[in-house]
Amino acid sequence: MSVNLVKGQKISLVKPGSEGLKRIMVGLGWDEVEQKRSFFAPKPQDIDCDASVILCGADGKVINGGVNACCVYFGNLRHASGAIVHQGDNLTGSGEGDDEEIMVDLRALPADVDKLVFVVNIYDANVRHQHFGMIRNAFIRLVDQDKRTEICRYNLTEDYSGMTGVVVGEIYRRGEEWKFNAVGQGVAEASRLDKLINLYR
Repeated sequence: MSVNLVKGQKISLVKPGSEGLKRIMVGLGWDEVEQKRSFFAPKPQDIDCDASVILCGADGKVINGGVNACCVYFGNLRHASGAIVHQGDNLTGSGEGDDEEIMVDLRALPADVDKLVFVVNIYDANVRHQHFGMIRNAFIRLVDQDKRTEICRYNLTEDYSGMTGVVVGEIYRRGEEWKFNAVGQGVAEASRLDKLINLYR
């Protein structure tokens, strides 16, 4: 049975010695709030939210190397280890269910990776005058790929007006145990992914 999480709640995913959970599908979703406009006004630009994963070490800092070594995103869909695979960019967030999905193989993660931070930012938010107050129904959910069952879900219910990025959640290692933390932290300036990466430098 799936667990509905609240902000700051942590749950165990894989306990020491367990052979249970191996491959996780991390689904992220959101809907755009319908924007009011006058009859003659041009149609507002779609809000392009991008989901990404930042790879950190035991010290909580991004692992060494360039952007493609420490991050999986629309410009780098597959980590060199093969352990993390992004299924591609959704430019509008339209439709039901997950808007973007990221596959994680816990067994294949490099030994120096102790935390995966899942973030969403609005591309070109400053230029387009967009922010997360214009987004609703945002969520992150974890699915056991082998059993095809949802493990947990975190619905982001706060008002993120003025924020252009959100640190949604993180999968992290404690000894031999893997856990998930529902974060839900808004970030004011995140119209480019490097702004979010810099939070962990």
